[in-house]
Amino acid sequence: MYNVVDLFAGGGGFSRGFAEAGFKIIIGVEIDPNAARTFSYNFPHAVVLEEDVSQISYREIEKYGRPDIVIGGSPCEPFTSTNPNRMEDPLDRLYTDPLGQLTLHFIRLVGELQPKVFVLENVPGLARGPLKEAIRREFKRVGFDEIYFNKLLAERYGTPSHRERVFISNVEIKPPRAAPRVVREALAGLPPVDSGFPNHETVTISQRKAERIARLKPGDALMRFRGAEGFYENYIRLKWDEIAPTVMGSRRFVHPEENRLLTVREQARLMGFPDDHVFFGPKDSQFNQVGEAVPPTLSYAIALALRRSLG
Repeated sequence: MYNVVDLFAGGGGFSRGFAEAGFKIIIGVEIDPNAARTFSYNFPHAVVLEEDVSQISYREIEKYGRPDIVIGGSPCEPFTSTNPNRMEDPLDRLYTDPLGQLTLHFIRLVGELQPKVFVLENVPGLARGPLKEAIRREFKRVGFDEIYFNKLLAERYGTPSHRERVFISNVEIKPPRAAPRVVREALAGLPPVDSGFPNHETVTISQRKAERIARLKPGDALMRFRGAEGFYENYIRLKWDEIAPTVMGSRRFVHPEENRLLTVREQARLMGFPDDHVFFGPKDSQFNQVGEAVPPTLSYAIALALRRSLG
């Protein structure tokens, strides 16, 4: 059994897929206390270090076991096109932005730990132009000459929502495809809202917003927000027989038929989380943990591909 360390562990989406594929999650590093509690609950046998990755030493990790695999999704805010405040110069996003520098600390720890495999997840913008070359150069500096920028679409691996991400690794990742799933399949079989099912409580909204939501047709959005490269929609009424748009921490979806927002559990299902994966903290934090995760369905496919590579 291979040992996995998850840096930027969040609510555990990346780790969940690896655990379901038979890997042993030994450590999760997560600075946010709500996400750390979520990770701890769902991976009771793992050590949770509620610390800043920039302050973590490899010695602190090795106290609890030597990892075969290091995974992690470093903060995407410095690199994503949805952030209207990202720095203009791509290299400043990595070397100057404090959140961007956390990607460099992932690389530092990979260099110190020298795992068999590492996988760094982020938005595709990290794999373009000068940023791509900088990432390649930084990994080479810590001992990894062969770097792959694996661009994957989550919906090709059984996730009922769109998500394009790059998984930077020292091995090529070619996951096995899974049957596509749509919103209808994802939301099927849930008990009524507020029936005591975990993370399945009503999301309160103003009366004015409720009236506007009632007029939305499938595919319509209540509002738009500006990103660095255009406008993005929010409060979108989903279509039953299509995949959902990209789930984000700040994005809310409207039920395909009912005039209400999806619950945390419903949005978690759109990301491929199983119902026994429970989220803690205030509701906004729970939505963030879901939206910022690697979909477990995609993570599982990646883990299966790595098992073949490791033999």
